[in-house]
Amino acid sequence: MTSQQLDADPFERFCLVLSQIPEGRVCSYGRLAILAELGGPRHSCQLLKRLPKDSALPWFRIVNSQGKLADFSGAAVQRQQLEDEGIIFTAAGRIPKKYFL
Repeated sequence: MTSQQLDADPFERFCLVLSQIPEGRVCSYGRLAILAELGGPRHSCQLLKRLPKDSALPWFRIVNSQGKLADFSGAAVQRQQLEDEGIIFTAAGRIPKKYFL
């Protein structure tokens, strides 16, 4: 991240990093917080909730560090979008580490 990008507000940094997660890969809340220089995983979660429902950013590529989807009303949509990108879930419903940034 450049010094100019670091000067951006936390939400802008969050959106920038989120936009750079490639198709077929996922990122944990904690890793996103590190990359965007946020306070921690909870900060990532709070900023994720600020995204508009029609956001073009790949919000669905953010999962917890165990490779599980958050328990929320959009989890089925999230799983489908990840599967559409070629991510294969384990029988236990987790995403293998090979898909993580």
